[in-house]
Amino acid sequence: MEHSRVFVIVSWALRIIAAVILLQTLFFKFTGAKESVYIFSTLGLEPWGRIGSGVVELIASILILWPATVPYGAILSLGVIGGAIVSHLTKLGITLPAVDDHGELFGLAVVVFVCSFVVLIMHRYQLPFLRKP
Repeated sequence: MEHSRVFVIVSWALRIIAAVILLQTLFFKFTGAKESVYIFSTLGLEPWGRIGSGVVELIASILILWPATVPYGAILSLGVIGGAIVSHLTKLGITLPAVDDHGELFGLAVVVFVCSFVVLIMHRYQLPFLRKP
C-alpha cells in the first residue's frame, strides 16, 4: 500500500520520538542509576523488573523503527509504557520527589504512549488480522 508523503513523515516522526525516549532510559536501567533503582525498589521489582523492562523497551524500539514490524513495536511499546503509567498512577505518583523529577518521567511515558497509539492506528493494516483483502 502506497502512503502519502505526510503519512510517512508523521509516522517516522512519531516512531522516532517514541524510540528515542525508550532508548534513552536504557542507560539508566542497565547501569542501575539511582532513579531506576528507586522506582523498581518501590514497586518491589528490583533488579529483575528494571532489567526486564529495559530489554522489552529495547525490543519495542527496534520493532517500532523497523518498517516491517511497526505495529508490533507499537503494541509492545503500549504494553510496557502502559505498565509504567499505571505504576505512576497507583504506586509511584506522578512526581517522584525522591529523585526530584517534577513529573518528567510520567510526562515522557505519556508522550511515548500517545505516539505509539497513533502509530498503531496509522499502521493497523500491517497486522494480518486487519489486512484488507
